[in-house]
Amino acid sequence: MSWATHPSAKVAARKSPNRTAGQARKSAPRIDREGLEQKVLIRWLYAQQQNGMQVGQLLGGVTFHVPNGGQRNKKTAADLKMQGVRAGVSDLVVAKARGGYHGLYIEFKAAPPHDAALAKSQREWLEKMEGNGYLAVLAKGVDEAKAVLVAYASWPETVVAGEPEVMPHGSEWRKATA
Repeated sequence: MSWATHPSAKVAARKSPNRTAGQARKSAPRIDREGLEQKVLIRWLYAQQQNGMQVGQLLGGVTFHVPNGGQRNKKTAADLKMQGVRAGVSDLVVAKARGGYHGLYIEFKAAPPHDAALAKSQREWLEKMEGNGYLAVLAKGVDEAKAVLVAYASWPETVVAGEPEVMPHGSEWRKATA
């Protein structure tokens, strides 16, 4: 019998000379680098809007985060899934048609070397959105995401050919007055 398979080795591995009985193992707090960087990006975009810059004026009020990720208990996760949360949906949506696209989806990752791999569901979502006429990008870090937004804002507005269809349902909000 080797030392690693001896029963006393397992007991020794569980005990730590640095902890007394009942003390929990302390782990370093997880740093959400992606979330922190995305906050920096949104603050920059809003500052561009406040300062009258083209990217901020065009995209600041129509860019939003889709909070699909994060830790949740099982009931909340199940409720959200039943309400329409989908795996892989991009982090940021820009609801502005430019450059021949209907809008922009940005899958945001932290800058290297802290970037995470693109999940299969995220790749599939980006492909699906491109197939539906949206620009879909993976931006690694604040600088790349800024470059995407600046370039997208510089493109001409997408022109809709012909008259749009009229939706007979869900139009009550148009009749309400403030």
